[in-house]
Amino acid sequence: MSIRLCKYLADAGLCSRRQASRLIEQRRVQLNGAPASHISHVSSGDQVLIDGQPLPLAEPKQVWLYHKAVGVDCNLTPDKPDSLYHLLHSLPVRLHPVGRLDKDSCGLLLLTNDGELTQRLLHPDFDHPKEYLVHTKPAPVAEQLAALAAGVNWQVGPYQYKSKACRVWPAPHGFRIELTQGLNRQIRYMCRSVGLKVVFLQRQSLGDLQLGTLAEGHWRLLSTSDYHNLRLSLGLNATPADTAAAADSARA
Repeated sequence: MSIRLCKYLADAGLCSRRQASRLIEQRRVQLNGAPASHISHVSSGDQVLIDGQPLPLAEPKQVWLYHKAVGVDCNLTPDKPDSLYHLLHSLPVRLHPVGRLDKDSCGLLLLTNDGELTQRLLHPDFDHPKEYLVHTKPAPVAEQLAALAAGVNWQVGPYQYKSKACRVWPAPHGFRIELTQGLNRQIRYMCRSVGLKVVFLQRQSLGDLQLGTLAEGHWRLLSTSDYHNLRLSLGLNATPADTAAAADSARA
């Protein structure tokens, strides 16, 4: 049995499938001694190298909740001191971010080595709700909040975008908003379209996972039971397939 190379890299906890595609596109992945392609499949006994190094063995799957501060760049760039790359390399297990928050935003960011879970959370077909607290200048009025809730249009270069209808409700200094989309800098563009400037933007939840009282710059490991419940809520098996396969192999 063979699986697509992107899925293989994600299941190994190296990165998300999207990031795996970038590694392949950059010709940093070799399969059996030759540069891999996007249509490559991996079978038992195949050798996969990343930058000339063997792919590390898969580690137990985990999810960490991280309170990203303003100024942390979610682009994993080793030569940038403000990159999330440096935090990830300080942790005891290899993790990748589930999506991103822009550098000027803060709040809940999931870190994991579960590629299957990452794919399910990021895929637009599943419409996972994300709640944000937004402060603006000037403070919004009822008509602006109604327009945001109904959906607005904006343009970036030659591209046109439209937000889906969403929940919006007042909060001190601004509002709260629940989105199921994940367009680049979406809330900032939405606000600009109705005459508001975002001065503070914090993601407070993703699905059932809450930022809560987690301090800025800190992180915590999701318990095993909460991790399994998260997978079940996403329509996945409680135990990742690769972990289950390893356990079956050990029993054999």
